[in-house]
Amino acid sequence: MSYSFESADRAFKDGQIRDLSHHAQGMRFLKLRSLSRKEHLNRIIADHDLQIPEGRPAARLKDLFESDITDEQIDATIRAIFSEERARRAVSEGPLITELYRMQIFDWGGLHQNSLEKTIVDNYVKKIRGFDELQARVDDELFHSMKSYVLCSWYNHWTSIIIEDVFRDHPAVLPAVGLIKQVDFFVRGVPYDLKVTYLPEGFIKECRKRDGQREEALLLKRFCRQHNIHFDNTLPAARLLEDLWSKVTDYPGDEARALINDLKSQRMSILDHAKNNPVELITWLYENQGVRRFDASNRLFLVLVDCDNFFESWKLKRAKPLLVDNIHRHLDNATNAGYNLSFAWEGATYNTTSDVVFVTHQR
Repeated sequence: MSYSFESADRAFKDGQIRDLSHHAQGMRFLKLRSLSRKEHLNRIIADHDLQIPEGRPAARLKDLFESDITDEQIDATIRAIFSEERARRAVSEGPLITELYRMQIFDWGGLHQNSLEKTIVDNYVKKIRGFDELQARVDDELFHSMKSYVLCSWYNHWTSIIIEDVFRDHPAVLPAVGLIKQVDFFVRGVPYDLKVTYLPEGFIKECRKRDGQREEALLLKRFCRQHNIHFDNTLPAARLLEDLWSKVTDYPGDEARALINDLKSQRMSILDHAKNNPVELITWLYENQGVRRFDASNRLFLVLVDCDNFFESWKLKRAKPLLVDNIHRHLDNATNAGYNLSFAWEGATYNTTSDVVFVTHQR
């Protein structure tokens, strides 16, 4: 099919990014859409001496789409804008990474992304009637939770920029220089939304069950009970697993060491299986996404795994040389721009294009 500007714009607003990317006119729209900010529109018009009248950005974007500008000219302006912006970021990147290395604990403090206001309203505004109690709990609880929330958000923001730049620095990648929903960059002509994650605990749990192994938490709890090691069973599941793992790791004796080594070995086998069967992990990630964030857009998953301490994989988000080595090697060696796959969600079947890059570290 061939897209007009109006039909491409409708498809874009309906989230049909993958469909657009399968057609030359659709890709033309997506690239120009990433240049829809006023300064970017002025830049591409000036770069190629186009006769586009002044007006609202939407009208100028339409005129650009319908003009004689070539795809090569669009790409050239995108790369030029990115190169200039990248040069400015590069000046402060080293000191920024040094600051990121000062972050030693990653804990949201009980305040989760996208639900900050709801958490405050539900647990403080609507629950507490007394002013003194409210003030005391804000001072004792909320202040520390807010501090943790801000620190984690800060860390995620700046490491995301660094990671995106690692991808966009590769010659196979065309950046999306402006904010465009569901598209961070194009890899060999495929638009991708980058998602940074870790080897999911839920995926590990399912793999263990498939292989006839008991849950890690159950094995660790049993060890703790047998050796009178206290643990707080009311902790959230992910936090409890980390707590149990740490306590058993620190317990002296061959039995504790053997249990931890066994669990590590099984995790490494699951990781190797995921590397050799990437579509299985990708499908799991799509099918287990949260309701609030659901979409079937093309996603490129960056999976970070610290093989010595799985619970500190978040630290790899700032390990730029390691990121460059793994990400660029993947892009150099990729024989295609991703996998075409189907996944099921809420009773419906969706088609998408996706890829996964593993960054693993073992000291």
